[in-house]
Amino acid sequence: MRTTKIKIRNLFGITETELDGRSVELTGANGVGKTSVIDALRYALTNKSDRDIIVRQGEKEGEILIETDTGLSIDRKKRTEQADYKSVKENGKEVMAPENFLRQLFTPLQLDPVAFTLMDVKSKNRAILDLIEYDWDLNFINDKFGEIPSWINYEQNILEVLSDMQSENGQWFKERQNVNRDIRNKQAFIEDIAKDIPADYQAEKWEAYDLGAAYKKLEQIKEHNSRIERAKLFRSSYDSKLRKLEADKMIEISAEEKAISTERETLLSDIERMKAQIKASEDKLAGLSGKLEDKKALAESRFNEAKTKLDADMSVADEYTDKQPIDFAELQKEVENAEEMKRHLNEYSRMKGMQSELEELKAQSDEYTRKIELARTLPGEILETAKIPIEGFTVQNGIPLINGLPVANLSEGEQLSLCVDVAISKPNGLQVILIDGTEKLSSENREKLYSKCHEKGIQFIATRTTDSSEMEVHYI
Repeated sequence: MRTTKIKIRNLFGITETELDGRSVELTGANGVGKTSVIDALRYALTNKSDRDIIVRQGEKEGEILIETDTGLSIDRKKRTEQADYKSVKENGKEVMAPENFLRQLFTPLQLDPVAFTLMDVKSKNRAILDLIEYDWDLNFINDKFGEIPSWINYEQNILEVLSDMQSENGQWFKERQNVNRDIRNKQAFIEDIAKDIPADYQAEKWEAYDLGAAYKKLEQIKEHNSRIERAKLFRSSYDSKLRKLEADKMIEISAEEKAISTERETLLSDIERMKAQIKASEDKLAGLSGKLEDKKALAESRFNEAKTKLDADMSVADEYTDKQPIDFAELQKEVENAEEMKRHLNEYSRMKGMQSELEELKAQSDEYTRKIELARTLPGEILETAKIPIEGFTVQNGIPLINGLPVANLSEGEQLSLCVDVAISKPNGLQVILIDGTEKLSSENREKLYSKCHEKGIQFIATRTTDSSEMEVHYI
């Protein structure tokens, strides 16, 4: 599709200009209206302008009319006192959704290829990647990745979006690094705990083990054995204890006999000296035998009481002396082992909790890896089904390549030639390139650009600044 007529009236600084379907170069000094022609054409196609004033000063309406060799006509009017007017017709019939329709007719590179050569690398890559025709939306992202990452700029094309997702500077990569660091730390903690925990540690067994009951049973056995030992010792000392009791009795009696004998002798000697007390002394003497018997009876009673107690203790001892001590070595070993095992329970529980957290972290890391790897592999799948507008166009790690070279590595002439290739990438599109400021190009590159446009059948409208005080139209 080529233009057959372009008519501009009262737009920007133009009073009236008309072009036919031939390629032209507009020349002249700054301010003569060359760029106004380009801007008017861009305005007709996009309904946008970087200029604050679109209608020529002093006028109420500006208009641009474009007709093509396919029966398409674009008539756009900018008005200052009433609503703007636009009419897009195909073969005399109004086109529905005209702005969307017009956007399908051209690519941004067609409207300013020289500006493309001056872009930074990132902007150039984005402009080229935007040429890929692949239908996607946020539902596509959500279906593939299970989320719509908030840190991604979705105004970019799909390949740039995927490149940002798998980038080392991306949130997923950083989050995976953080998770992997936590995994390493937890693994170190777990290993540190595990080195003090016996192999094949049975936490449930030692959790359920009743250490209190084992302690009680152990103490009962020890008390049982102690009684046996004490009983044997007690029995072996019975005779000596009995002899001691008898000796104590005899000593007590002997002492009493000696005391009585001494008292008797004293009394007998006093009889002679104390005649007056003979009767009383005789009465007292008569009572001494009864007193002795009382003392003997008391000593005998004490002996019998002590012997009874000794015999009672002996009967208790007899209950245990014939019994065999219980071997508690195994139970003692079991209790000591249980004490040791129970000391590990808290650390074992902490270790198991960390292992559970570790599995969750590994799952998170694996999910980040899945998403990153998916973002790395999806471009290849997309490029298999996407419409690639330029021959030799490939994408590697999110970077567009032309015949294996990054766009930024292409020469100025090659980049301009690329813009021509882009223009013809839409067979049913508008085969027109707007080239503003060709004086920025070398003469050689300018001629190569014009020649390639002719060779490819592309119509161009170019501007070049010269010293002429008026705009001159050169059909080329």
